[in-house]
Parts: sequence; C-alpha cells; structure tokens
Amino acid sequence: MVTAKANILVVDDDEMVRLSCRRVLEEDGYSVKTAENGEVGLKCFKEIQPDLVLVDLKMPGKSGMDVLEEIEVMDPEVVKIVITGYATVSSAVEAMKRGAYDFIPKPFTPDEISLIVARGVEKRRLLLERKALKNSQEKIRRNMVSLVSHELRAPLGATVQYLEVLQAGMAGSISSDAKELIDRCVIRLRELLELIGRWISLATFDPARMAESFEAVSLIDVAKEVMALLTAMARERSVSLNLDAPKRLPSIQGSKVCLQEIFFNLIGNAIKYNKKGGWVKVTLYDEDQEVLAEIADNGVGIPEEHLPRIFDEFYRVDGRRNAPIRGSGLGLSIVKTMTGAHGGRIHVGSRVGEGTTFRVHFPKVLNPQRQN
Repeated sequence: MVTAKANILVVDDDEMVRLSCRRVLEEDGYSVKTAENGEVGLKCFKEIQPDLVLVDLKMPGKSGMDVLEEIEVMDPEVVKIVITGYATVSSAVEAMKRGAYDFIPKPFTPDEISLIVARGVEKRRLLLERKALKNSQEKIRRNMVSLVSHELRAPLGATVQYLEVLQAGMAGSISSDAKELIDRCVIRLRELLELIGRWISLATFDPARMAESFEAVSLIDVAKEVMALLTAMARERSVSLNLDAPKRLPSIQGSKVCLQEIFFNLIGNAIKYNKKGGWVKVTLYDEDQEVLAEIADNGVGIPEEHLPRIFDEFYRVDGRRNAPIRGSGLGLSIVKTMTGAHGGRIHVGSRVGEGTTFRVHFPKVLNPQRQN
C-alpha cells in the first residue's frame, strides 16, 4: 500500500526543476529519485518501481510522451503527472491518452507541486486498495468454485457409478423399462458432470497464468487437428468440412490447448447447427498485424435479436428444456474469454436460414487482454 513514504520519480532535463522537486517532496515525507532524461528515467523506473512519476514533456532524446507510453505498458497503475512549459489543450489531451493522470505547467510553486503530488499519491493508494480487494475477492471466488465443484461432482459421480452397477445387472435383474430409464438417467447425469466441468474451467480460467506458457503456435496446425477430430461428427450429420489456408501463415503467441478449444467450439457448433448436406468452411489468412480465422457455415443461422447475447454464460438461442440440439450455453463464452486472453477479438454475422460466420482476430504481436 502507498504510505507517506511513497516513492516518487522525477524525470526532467532541467536540473533546477529536479532539485526543486526533490527538496519540496522530501520535505513532504516522500522518497524521491530523479533522472535527467527519458532513457535514465525508464531505467530508474524499473529499479525503484515508483508509486508516482513526474515527467517533463519536452526533453532531448526520448520525449516525455514516449516515456509515458512505455511506463503505461510496464505498469498502467502508476500515477503519471506531466511537467510542461508549453501547456496546451492538445498536449494535455495527448498526454492523457498516453496514461497521464494530470499535468502541471512551468513555472510552479512549492505549494502547487505538493498539492498535485498529494492528489496523485492518494489516487495511487486507492488504486492499490481496489486491486488488493479485487484479488481478495477473486481468491474467495476461486476457493468457493473449488468447494462447490467438489460438493457437486462427488455425489453425481457416485450416483453414476451406482446406476452403472444396476445397468450391468450386478444388483439383480431389472426390467427393460427400468433399464431404459436408468440409461436415460446416466446420460443426463454425465451431461450434468460435463456442464459442471466446463463451468469450472471458465470460472477458474486465469489468463495471466496461461500467458506464462505462451509459445509460437501455427493456426494451420490447430485447425487441421481439430477438424480431424470432428470429421466423424461431420460425416454423421452429412456436413462437409473444408480448410482454406495459405502455404505459409505467421505463427501467433498463444496456448495451443486453448486455441484448440476455441476452434473446437466454433467448428463443432457450425456442424451441430447445420443442415443435412450443409458445409463448414474454415479460412485462415494474414492481414496487416493480425492473423484471422473465419469459420463459416450455411446452417440454420442465428436470429438477429439473439446475436448480442450469444457470448453470455449459459445463454442458448434455443433455450427450451427439450430443445432438439443439446448444449451447455458455455461454449461461446469460453471462446470469447480465451480469445481475449490471446489479445484477440471475435465478431459474428448471421442470417436465419442462410448460415453464420465467426471471425476471430489474433495479433501477431501479443497485446494486453482486451474485452470484445
């Protein structure tokens, strides 16, 4: 947490400004480090990990704007205040876009620098308190998910085992009608266990931890492997599967397992919600700074009013209890979450009776996670 001994970094090529800031801020009880240019400032930033940074916009070499941008990438929660001798509305707006919290024009008085830094330090304190609270709540949530999953899975798994004993006739002979009912119970219970498993995977998904094991992945390989797994399902439903990809396609940084899950859900849905004799086409291509995956079909399509909600957890277009096509309503939610964890985004277009197209954008260079 930020205390009265908060760490402050001052980056300014004017020695008098650095000395003045150090004197005033140390009198206010802060720990102060100064740097004479952007390069030195960024090095100091990595060393001391300050709570607040004062950055001069106009410096030789690396500009204040560049320093702001790099600090924003390294730690977006650090409070950044701009020092400028030529404050304009446009420069202030541009600084805010680079992550600046506030700015102070030169020349400034000791009281002015004390006031604006005090506000910034309080902002930092509130940010860290909120982050700590969020982490605590997330820990509680994960513990609850783990507990609930165990409490749900254990009795369901045991019940399935008991029913399988009855199915096998190990507890005595049963009538054909009773066996049919038991078979249905086993099928439904297994569906429920699968649903719980998918919900737990989504609820406990940790993008930061997953990103630690990212590696170069070929989307061509992922698409081929997933389509091979789904060939039998497509054949059973008389749906043709086709892949259109260039001979060479840039790899992306990601988790192959998660990327397979994305493709498995999208291609699987395209097969499942298709018509006899229909087709599913997977297209991969290179576009500027992204690699795109397009999964298109000529199936039943999605009504326009449902499109805004199809990525919501447990949402199903056909939500009837006895819908002809079963599903958990979690597949597309998992797709969106895992796509975001790869710095990507996903879009969907559909027309009833004509088909649906999902377009997934993956960055060649990994971006911070974003929401779609």
